[in-house]
Amino acid sequence: MRPSWDEYFMDIAHLVKRRSTCLRRNVGAVLVKDKNILATGYNGAPSGITHCEVTGCLREKLGVPSGERHEICRGLHAEQNAIIQAAKHGTSIAGSTLYCTNLPCSICTKMIINAGIDRIVYDDGYPDFLAEEMQKESGIEMVRVSGSVGGQATAAPPGSSSCCGETAMPPISAPPAVEL
Repeated sequence: MRPSWDEYFMDIAHLVKRRSTCLRRNVGAVLVKDKNILATGYNGAPSGITHCEVTGCLREKLGVPSGERHEICRGLHAEQNAIIQAAKHGTSIAGSTLYCTNLPCSICTKMIINAGIDRIVYDDGYPDFLAEEMQKESGIEMVRVSGSVGGQATAAPPGSSSCCGETAMPPISAPPAVEL
């Protein structure tokens, strides 16, 4: 059966993630506008920097949970690499759709919002309350493709994130208020 455009580009994102050098999670991203691929990205160390498969994963060694302490990771996220590739080659991504194998984190979400990306199509969730909150507030259209490669595109129900192939997580509650 012929895939829909969302299925087609999500299948490509799953192919792109095979280039990932991250030891914890392989993620692929594809930026598309008017049914044309603008840029792709996968998660891993910056160009010319030793890959984590050689150096090891500091976050893993320290027992840092998924979705926390991004600043101590050698790698860039797939979404960041796709945005950087577009910028490096002078390609505007305003008004584009991001196809990503995982729901973007809060850092990537801020970049996506400021880059003018209008729509995010994703497969697996990601445990980041702030990202989900900003995605809703920004008005970016969110579409979750159920299942993996060749999945059916459906609107994402609130709190439907799942991580690393696990069953769907309960909605992530807001962090407790901090008194200053």
